[in-house]
Amino acid sequence: MIHLHRIKGEELVLNADLIELIEATPDTVITLIDGRKIVVQESPDTVVDAVRRFRAGVLASAEAIRSQPGDLLAFPGGRSDD
Repeated sequence: MIHLHRIKGEELVLNADLIELIEATPDTVITLIDGRKIVVQESPDTVVDAVRRFRAGVLASAEAIRSQPGDLLAFPGGRSDD
């Protein structure tokens, strides 16, 4: 999830996985995969940077969990490499 601001200043938290397209028209318009559009204050580059930071955080958290001692739970039908 990334934190952004609507044009009038209200904060919103957006699921970054729902972004299909980001345009500067000159306002930044984010088109979601379902066709809805959100206009935000942040520039397209700022939105892209927020998505990159969010995804890097997800990967870092997954690595931290993976490197903790103890057993990891596997999905049903999955296998353990231990």
